[in-house]
Amino acid sequence: LSPLAPLHNPPALEGVDAVRAVWPELAQVAVFDSAFHHTMPARAYRYAVPPEWYTGLAVRRYGFHGTSVRYVSERAARLLGRPPEDLALVVAHLGNGCSATAVLAGRSVDTTMGLTPLEGLVMGSRSGDVDPGLFGYLARQSSMSSEEVLDTLNTRSGLLALSRIGNDMREIQAAADGGDREAALAVDVFVYRLAKAAAALVVAMGRLDALVFTGGIGEHSGPVRAGVVGSLGFLGLRLDEAANAADGRDTGGRIDGGATPAALVVATDEELMIAQDTIRLVGGT
Repeated sequence: LSPLAPLHNPPALEGVDAVRAVWPELAQVAVFDSAFHHTMPARAYRYAVPPEWYTGLAVRRYGFHGTSVRYVSERAARLLGRPPEDLALVVAHLGNGCSATAVLAGRSVDTTMGLTPLEGLVMGSRSGDVDPGLFGYLARQSSMSSEEVLDTLNTRSGLLALSRIGNDMREIQAAADGGDREAALAVDVFVYRLAKAAAALVVAMGRLDALVFTGGIGEHSGPVRAGVVGSLGFLGLRLDEAANAADGRDTGGRIDGGATPAALVVATDEELMIAQDTIRLVGGT
């Protein structure tokens, strides 16, 4: 499966091999980020491509960040005092990798990442969505191979390319606040693409009870959250500026001032979910 996640799977496998060499009898558990998204309906995971690509090559949308989304959606339900089965959430996991997921009744029904983690939102060094025709265009106009194009889209695009500063939103935001136009554009594109995706995910659920921010950017960037919530005011979302500036620390994660739909900041804990899954699988207590 390494071709689907070239930045993550090879080093993970190196870890498996290293542990096996030292402790050959130790049970190892792989917790896949894509597992949570297997509840997506076919209308969300199928691409409009020849059927033999799907049946023979497994070309479909898988989604990622599921371990984080599962934890955050459960935690958000507790913070809202409602059972997960009653909620329609959009969870925005925003870090160096970024995705947004529609979680209806505790299950993923659509997400922005697809066959690989490259699809969807603008990320730290990943482009997110581009026109597939880009590959043919670059092949005709330059000497770049498809492997070189993919490497560029994965490692030298996104916020890094737009800002020309780096992939750290804190540094980009500071430069934007200081008048750097390219940094300001990077933030603007990031926020716009996220807000547009979040609005589209509401279609998958038919309603929105809460927008939940998590991940390094989601948990710590007030300006990004403000931009997204402000863009989604037509859905009824509102922002409490003081709560947002404090990352929701003093308001139980809520940054909406009591509005409906809610807007929350929830710190993710993927390690806890992995530990719990591992305990269940190896029969621990």
